Parts: sequence; structure tokens; C-alpha cells
Amino acid sequence: MKKITSLFALLFCFATAVMAQSEIPPALPGTQYGQAISKDGSISVQQLEIKLNTDSTYSGKIEGEVVEVCKKKGCFIRVARGGEGDPILVRFKDYGFFMPQDIVGKTVVLEGQAKVREVSVAQQQHFAEDAGKNAEEVAKITEPKLAINIIADGVVVVR
Repeated sequence: MKKITSLFALLFCFATAVMAQSEIPPALPGTQYGQAISKDGSISVQQLEIKLNTDSTYSGKIEGEVVEVCKKKGCFIRVARGGEGDPILVRFKDYGFFMPQDIVGKTVVLEGQAKVREVSVAQQQHFAEDAGKNAEEVAKITEPKLAINIIADGVVVVR
């Protein structure tokens, strides 16, 4: 009886994980994730960087191109920076929604709060593992860094 119960629980967990990713709609223009938002009134990533040079946080809409998505379940994305530097990490409020794998290369508008903060070595390594980096790449992360982080309430695909 214990074996049957364990097998059923395992199958249920596997089915739930597969269904969760398949329920995420593909990244087509106009598709909304999380809180419904419009693309109107957004600023570019370059404008965000300028604002964060003088203010510690920014709340509002930001438009950018997605260059990476979490390979495990779409729990974060990264948007390209205007100039040099690592892409900007975007996580989703309370892990309330996830992104599809086909969102890479799409332009999105996201609404939420951005701020510059120190990212620990452990956090950087965790995100690198989730992004599918190999052990050698993860081991090269040895120092904390300052980075722009965004917690988004909603995302809309623009193009």
C-alpha cells in the first residue's frame, strides 16, 4: 500500500510540474503575464539606468528586450542593458507568474519596482544554476556585485 501511495504521489507531482509549464501562454504580442498592464508610459532601460543614478528606487513601467529566461520554470527573466554591463534581473512578485521559454528575443513592458542592490555570491550562483550554466561557470562567481533588480507585478509582450 505504501508503494502505491508513493507512486501515486510521485506521478501527481510530475504531472503538476509538466502542466504548470504548459499552462504558460506563448509570448505573442499583447500577451499578459501577472497583473494586466498597458505599454503606455514606459521608459527605456537606458532611462531607468539614468534615473537610478540619482534615485535609489524607481516604480513604474520599463521597456526592454528579454535576453534570458530561467530554464527551470520561467521564474525570472533578464533584459538587455542599453550600454555595457550584465543584463538586468527581473523577478516576479511573490512568484505569482512565470514566463515561457519562447520569450527570449521579445520586447516587453514590465511594471514594478527597480532598485540597485548588492547581490551576494550565493544568489548569483543560484541564478546562474537556474539559467542552466555549467558548474565551471558557476564556480567563477566569487564576489558580490551591485546590480539593478526589478520585481515586476505584470509583463506584456510588445513585439
